[in-house]
Parts: sequence; structure tokens; C-alpha cells
Amino acid sequence: MRIGIPKEIKQGENRVGMTPAGVSELVGHGHRVYVQHTAGEGSGFSDKDYTDVGAAVLPTIEAVYEAADMIVKVKEPIEPEYPLVRQGQLVFTYFHFASDRALTEAMLHSRAVCLAYETVQLPDRSLPLLVPMSEVAGRMAALNGAYYLQKTKGGNGKLVGGVPGVEPARVLVLGGGTVGEAAARMASGMGAAVTITDISLPRLRQLGMELPANVHTLYSSEHNIRQQLPATDIVIGSVLVPGAKAPHLITRDMLRQMQPGTVLVDVAIDQGGCFETSRPTTHGQPVYEVDGIVHYCVANIPGAVPHTSTMALTNATLRYALALADKGWQQACHDDPALALGLNLVDGRVTFEAVAEAWDLPYQPL
Repeated sequence: MRIGIPKEIKQGENRVGMTPAGVSELVGHGHRVYVQHTAGEGSGFSDKDYTDVGAAVLPTIEAVYEAADMIVKVKEPIEPEYPLVRQGQLVFTYFHFASDRALTEAMLHSRAVCLAYETVQLPDRSLPLLVPMSEVAGRMAALNGAYYLQKTKGGNGKLVGGVPGVEPARVLVLGGGTVGEAAARMASGMGAAVTITDISLPRLRQLGMELPANVHTLYSSEHNIRQQLPATDIVIGSVLVPGAKAPHLITRDMLRQMQPGTVLVDVAIDQGGCFETSRPTTHGQPVYEVDGIVHYCVANIPGAVPHTSTMALTNATLRYALALADKGWQQACHDDPALALGLNLVDGRVTFEAVAEAWDLPYQPL
């Protein structure tokens, strides 16, 4: 198979779809890999690193899309890429269709095969291609929340871990999944007083046993969240419904219960955001204020640490990319039901129910 790795063009995105080590595996299986010129530089990989393992470097993004049967990316195609995606081409990346109607319509029009990392799901309901970026995003959410809590950055001026004789900041983590656990671990490691919420009592028991003593668990309900807000300094939103739009756990009226300079970090912004007042931001302009509350809603948080993120992502995606390349997408998805759940759009049809529901489109199961 001919596999293309284009350079990411979303603002502030320095990750690349695959490391040279991953490309080496694909080439070793007899596949031809085309990498766009400078695609890996943001993650610390040169063109020579790719050519040394057998890839061909092409000068433009157009050339990569034209040459490839399968595109391996990090982020969803954005508007300049829409015309480059063609019928029957397999695009393997994060899509988050339920939060972007224009993208959904463009990919339906292209009649491409869109296989989304975020909905590949194992029988135990875990999301193997979302986990590595969730781990990065959770850690980064705590770090960025602490950074913007500084008075000079718009926050209330509290040091997250406090000092002897002064209480630490209070951090509320909404959602006890991979992102939430990673955020709680990082925040607690910095010395914060952390509360993590979830609607699953078994998960709360597990978190209560595994997380440090300065992390407390709380059942997630509107009443419980509202009670926490007046004393909370950082709220990290990390709820996830695979493939669907995130629910709003913090509404506009709740902002009045918070102290000025409270920081909201919305890790769910890729899926529409879990705060009603959230809107996507970039690494160049990461924050804005609503009613005196700082909002950090960067849609590609792991892009700030691209070397780590790219290596972690390739570690997770490579086995699936190899299966798709070796067998073709039809046979690979037939053999692996978890991979088949990644198929969101196929030849102009919506094949993932949550995407169809999000935009009131016909759903056609595989």
C-alpha cells in the first residue's frame, strides 16, 4: 500500500502522524511511505531521519495526498485539505466529527473512508488510540491551569501547591477517565487539594484506592459540582462520550458562583467542550475571560509537547496502521471489531451512530 504522512497545518500543531521508527516498520512490511517535506521537524525528526528508513520525501501536501492510498495524520483535515481527500482514500486520524459539521459534510462529499482514532474501542470499552493523547492532555491541563492561575496571567494569584502555613489551591476534575486521572495525578503531585468526580461508583472506588491522599472523590451531579465551585481555583473538564458531543457540566450561570480569576481548562473542547462558555482557542491565543473567569480551551493541547506526543501516538497507532496496510481496511476491520468501530464515514455514508445523531443525518451501520 502507498501511505502518506502530510505535514499538519492546523495552527500550533507540531506533531506528525508517524515517527521514523513507525515508518521503518511499514517499509519493512513492503509498503511505500511518502512523507511531506519538513513534516517531522516540529517533533524533532528531520527529512533525513525518514529517508534513512526508506521513506520518500515529497515537496508538497498536494503531492502526498495524490500519491497515497492511506493518509496517516494527527489532526482532522482542515478546510484547505478538504479538496485533497478523494473517493476511496483511507484517512486514519483524529476526526471528532460530532463537534464539526463542516468537516463532516466535507468528508461525506469526498466519499473517503474516515477511520477515527477516537472511536476505536476494545471490548472492555477502553479507547487505545485516545489513551496516549489523553494522558498527555491530562498532565498538560494541570500544568496549564497552574500557569494561568498566576495573577499576571489573569488568575487569582494562588500558588498551586501553597507553602508552609498557606493552603494550596483547590482543583476540581470533572470526569474520572484517562484524562481526569492524569490531571488529578499531576495536580496532586504539585501539592494541590484535588477533588475528582465521576458517575461510576466502581471507578470512584478505584481512583480512591490508587490516587494520592490529597485527591478526594465525589459523585458527579449538578448539585455536588455547584457546591464545589465557590472554593475551587481550577476546574478541569475531562468528560468523554466516545464519538459524541460532550455534555455541558458547567453552565453560564455557574460562573457567578466562582471567585474572579478561577481558571477553567476544557480538555473536552475537541468534542464541543464541557463548559457552556467554551470556544476553541489556539496555542497562540490560548485563553479568554468570561465574567472574570479564565478559560483555557486549546483544541490540541498535546501539540505543545510534540516530541513526546508523536512518539506516544505512534506507539499506539502503529499496530493498527500495519493491519490496515497489510490487509486493506475492509479485511482489517472485519478481523478486528475494535478497529471497525473507528469507521465513522464510508463512501458518503455515516457509519457511526453518534455522528449521525449529532447532525441529524441518516445512519447506515456497516
